[in-house]
Amino acid sequence: MSVVGIDVGFRNCYIAVARSGGIETIANEYSDRCTPACISLASKNRTIGNAAKSQIITNFKNTVHGFKKFHGRAFDDQFVQGEKSKLPYSLHKLDNGSTGIKVRYLNEDKVFTIEQMTAMLLTKLKETSEHALKKPVVDCVISVPSFFTDVERRSLMDATQIAGLNCLRLINDTTAVALAYGIYKQDLPNPEEKPRNVVFVDIGHSSYQVSVASFNKGKLKVLATAFDPYLGGRNFDEMLVEYFCEDFKNRFKLNVKDNPRALLRLYQECEKLKKLMSANSSDLPLNIECFMNDIDSPQMYNLNPLLICIRPGTELSRDEIYAIEVVGGATRIPATKERISKFFGKDISTTLNADEAVARGCALQCAILSPAFKVREFSITDAVPFPITLRWNSPTDESVGECEVYSKNHAAPFSKAITFHKKEPFDLEAFYSSPHELPYPDSRIGRFTIQNVMPQPDGGSSKVKVKVRVNMHGIFSVSSASLIEKQKGEAEDVQMDTEPTVQNEGRPEEQVGDADCKVQFTLTIYANKFSHAFVNIYSLHSLLQKKMIIQDKLEKERNDAKNAVEEYVYDLRDKLCGIYERYVTEDESNRLTIMLEDTENWLYEEGEDQEKEIYQDKLSELKVGALVFGSCMSITVVTFCSIYTLSYIII
Repeated sequence: MSVVGIDVGFRNCYIAVARSGGIETIANEYSDRCTPACISLASKNRTIGNAAKSQIITNFKNTVHGFKKFHGRAFDDQFVQGEKSKLPYSLHKLDNGSTGIKVRYLNEDKVFTIEQMTAMLLTKLKETSEHALKKPVVDCVISVPSFFTDVERRSLMDATQIAGLNCLRLINDTTAVALAYGIYKQDLPNPEEKPRNVVFVDIGHSSYQVSVASFNKGKLKVLATAFDPYLGGRNFDEMLVEYFCEDFKNRFKLNVKDNPRALLRLYQECEKLKKLMSANSSDLPLNIECFMNDIDSPQMYNLNPLLICIRPGTELSRDEIYAIEVVGGATRIPATKERISKFFGKDISTTLNADEAVARGCALQCAILSPAFKVREFSITDAVPFPITLRWNSPTDESVGECEVYSKNHAAPFSKAITFHKKEPFDLEAFYSSPHELPYPDSRIGRFTIQNVMPQPDGGSSKVKVKVRVNMHGIFSVSSASLIEKQKGEAEDVQMDTEPTVQNEGRPEEQVGDADCKVQFTLTIYANKFSHAFVNIYSLHSLLQKKMIIQDKLEKERNDAKNAVEEYVYDLRDKLCGIYERYVTEDESNRLTIMLEDTENWLYEEGEDQEKEIYQDKLSELKVGALVFGSCMSITVVTFCSIYTLSYIII
């Protein structure tokens, strides 16, 4: 069983694996541990990762990046429409209203869902993992932003299925960082002692997340989370871009935004400038320093509200905070670290790898879940980011009731049992209690119909126990429902009982101590979860994904065959002028040289784009043409060796 942790970021991805007794971040085919979240589609194949990033400028209309936050979102979503104007590629409204991406692939216009695009990226990361581990990879743990809602998480899970991966857990970014921090600590307090509280700040390219976690030996509990899904490193890039666009417009009368290719180049250069200014501000010209200070202030002040709002959820004072750990690329900007340190009144800590900490935490979680690895016992309790409310009714009952089953920052994964008294099937509607806190326009989670509910033989209401759960992926569900039939002699229950009964993981609900027996029947639950995804087409998406993989493989084999011909031409030409020169006649050398030149001209003209078999045939012709030369050279070498041996014997 493989142990793989994948950090799927907005801009970059990292992979960590368990091997050689530890966690290791692996490199891709470019010897780079960072794989860009970028996919380029062309007339013959796809390129993903580093190769795709190099085509952002040359093939900008068909090179897709920055699509992570489109998961589960409708095309008419305000966020999608806002991002649409910034993207060089085209977004498309699908038949079900969700967001698709329109590109030119295999000389045809194609529209792919966001799940398909993410599956392409995951397939690439899977191949990189398999190459490093030398075995198939199926099981993995994948990171997800803590602010992702139920529908976004389910969309990402669908993408893992299309990619042929079995995601053991979707783990929140900051929870993965906390795990990577705590599992190696030998000096954590004992379980009965006061826990150690640590703040984790993750400022990535497109989002800003903060969490507070408490640690005891073998135990991690997330106390509270807070986030700004729209503040990250790219906000600084955009301010630099806006400044230079205005500067070019005033100085040169050029509107850079009218030229997508020029705008992309400007974004790339501004990102480099941001990194340079973060590390070497003293070496830059004064006017750039002033410019950075001017544009930096508004974004820096946006850091404070998030740090302030997380404190009420923890009820901790600043003195009770043991450390502040920062990760994410944007935390390298000196002003961000200064602002965070000033707020807490403590020096920040950078003991974790800012780029790889999330992936390492994912790999550790996968190792904990894997039976193939023995890991130190370490329990992880996450937090529910948004409060969840359950509303119920029935077809003939006009009254509607509701209760909040999970409060904000409630422990997760967690199950609760709720008792109803009903005579007929009824609906349960789950939704987020505070829509204004959501970074998502729709607060609905799903509607669940409890079927086969019947009245008691005496006509009274039946007792129905419903179990709801937020699982380890952070996804809400009504996991089971059962009807308890009254037997003779049992006292009549009250009409309605809506108080949720909490059930600890793995423990049954306490039974009422009476002598009357009860018969329990399992009820059918029909779940209609709110989603923009197509229903029952993921098998088709998986099939399309496999076809694209085969197409990529065929194109690679074709290119390899072409490269083999070119390599043979160069190699034989060098040897004719080198080590083979003394063994071949002038006429034979001229004949081979002409043959090689003709082949080279053919490669750059009509042979530039041929099928694999044609290149293989051309290589065979070259080898046959050089066969006489090879035979002559072999005879010459044998003769030389014989003469040398005879001379040695005579001596």
